[in-house]
Amino acid sequence: MLRFKSFMMAAGAAILITACATSPTGRKQVLLYSDAQLAQSGAQAFSAMKQETPISKKPVTNQYVQCIADKIIAQLGPNADTDEWELVVFESDQVNAFALPGKKIGVYTGLLNVAENQDQVATVIGHEVGHVLAQHGNERMSQSTLIGITQEAVNVALQTNDVAQSGPIMAALGLGAQLGVALPFSRAHESEADLIGLDLMSKAGFDPRQSVNLWQNMNAASGGQRQLEMLSTHPAPETRIKDLQANMGPALAQYNQVSNKPNCRP
Repeated sequence: MLRFKSFMMAAGAAILITACATSPTGRKQVLLYSDAQLAQSGAQAFSAMKQETPISKKPVTNQYVQCIADKIIAQLGPNADTDEWELVVFESDQVNAFALPGKKIGVYTGLLNVAENQDQVATVIGHEVGHVLAQHGNERMSQSTLIGITQEAVNVALQTNDVAQSGPIMAALGLGAQLGVALPFSRAHESEADLIGLDLMSKAGFDPRQSVNLWQNMNAASGGQRQLEMLSTHPAPETRIKDLQANMGPALAQYNQVSNKPNCRP
């Protein structure tokens, strides 16, 4: 019983020291880690990526992606110094991109085969930068920490009370944590990053309507080979398109106010 109380006290202490925050869309968050910790982790991961993955040496490709990223970064307020951000184009068939705490952006050349124009590339870069702005990495790490503490506390409670089926119960709890907490939170992060990215790209003068075209292209490129939405960390393309269309009015209004539209060419 003493061991169980110790774990419960540890879990309680972790929750008490949790920093409560609000995302750019107004969603409540639990953040346990500092910006400095996340920036250091992001820089280390990015450095490893540059050592493990070939980097594009094509000036035209690099200039094209850098042009788009600079326009997005310019909308970031206090973080709008493009010189502080590092962007690398990686030679890979992956249809993807990412952004990391510490102001790091990576784009795979495979994305440029699916994103047909500057506006569609801006959709993806805006989305990935949105993850950083909303501190989704911090939130996921914090969530994992708290789930781990809670599961260990329950495991101790089961052992202390001699529950015969503690193994199956813990397995079920782990699955429940994934389906009930971790995966829905991940889908919430993706949807939130979509909306932040839509806002950033439209403010930068990229056509927000192309975000819908991008996800139509993504869906076609997948060939329909994807998991059920309930068991996926990402919303289905149809869901993303519906959410983007529902928020298109304000984005289009912002886009139409931009007089000097970007002209980034591959």
